[in-house]
Amino acid sequence: MARAIERIEQDIAALQEAIRAIAIELQSAYASYLNTLGLALRKQLILASYHLCTQGYPENFLHLSLNQRQQLQQAIRKLGQLAAEQLLIYLTSQESEEDEVDEGDDIDEMDEVDEEVTPSSSSLFLNTSNSQYLTANTSDPIELAKWQQKLEEVAQEILKKLSHDANLLLQKAGILPKKLPEPILAAAAAASEASAEVMPGPPNLLNLVIEIENEQQSEDSGLTQIMAINLRLGEIEFADVTLSSERKRIRSILIQLNKLGREYKKRYKEKAIAEAEAAWRASWFE
Repeated sequence: MARAIERIEQDIAALQEAIRAIAIELQSAYASYLNTLGLALRKQLILASYHLCTQGYPENFLHLSLNQRQQLQQAIRKLGQLAAEQLLIYLTSQESEEDEVDEGDDIDEMDEVDEEVTPSSSSLFLNTSNSQYLTANTSDPIELAKWQQKLEEVAQEILKKLSHDANLLLQKAGILPKKLPEPILAAAAAASEASAEVMPGPPNLLNLVIEIENEQQSEDSGLTQIMAINLRLGEIEFADVTLSSERKRIRSILIQLNKLGREYKKRYKEKAIAEAEAAWRASWFE
């Protein structure tokens, strides 16, 4: 029975080595994917902002001076660049949580300095004070799966925050209506939180009809059609061939990981049974 346990342990060791290789491959795939995603989301943010300013609210955009338009465009580009950088922070940074908090404080100070430069710069920086730096170099398939899931959640949160900050930027610049409620600026959550009917429209834009009530004069309440930026990962991937290809690579790696994970779990259960049988025999007396 001891030899059986030894053989099982050898199988487990081999599986752990294979999982470590998968971890390295998965980490490399995500590094490439997130880098490409950063470039793609910057492009899609600009396209969505262009469509919103020229077709959604052309009159409001024309009311801006040349300098205000340039400042708005520069601020939008800066938002996209910062979001792209943050996508990689979760994968590559090894800073401590205390350093993250300090960095967040520095960012707040930079916001205050930049506030005079752009139409809306108070939300240009995404908050990283709650970031969790992760490493995929592990032989535990469960931990690796948790790492992968966390990374996906982080990407979604960054897109949501970027959408919100872009809408806030456009609102403060006078493009989006000032009376637009905060739930709408929360982009993805807006459609479910507000009483609204979603309308078809261009990618990465939320085109809907909402009911806005006037607290002082209820007769002014009524249906209003609005458009806001709502960056969606699926639409960004669909529009970028390279990004779509890298997503397929990640899915392929995850299929291998799931297969190894099932075998890993099976071997550990087999080991527990073998050890329990050995323990029974060792303690049994006639």
